[in-house]
Amino acid sequence: MDGNTFSGLGNGNTTQLDNKVLQTFQRSFVQVQNILDQNRLLINEINQNHESKIPDNLSRNVGLIRELNNNIRRVVDLYADLSTSFSKSMDASSEGDSSGLKLDKAGHKRNRIG
Repeated sequence: MDGNTFSGLGNGNTTQLDNKVLQTFQRSFVQVQNILDQNRLLINEINQNHESKIPDNLSRNVGLIRELNNNIRRVVDLYADLSTSFSKSMDASSEGDSSGLKLDKAGHKRNRIG
């Protein structure tokens, strides 16, 4: 992932998403991609076992499908964590915005009250 991917976010000053946040995002996206690659292999093996109709292979599919389901749960959790981290980063970045505006949860700017 390019280090400048999120450089347009924030107020253009030092409140841009810092390297630590970007590294966290990159690490999470790499984890997700690795799990999705593993899922592709699992699905291929499940399909081959199913097509073979060999009882041992069909029995093996039970465990492979469980592993696939667990991997999907892990991906969902990683995306949820990413969403939370991104929201927190955007909140922190908008707090330093000197324009008197703050991003709401939908990413739209709104006037600060108080």
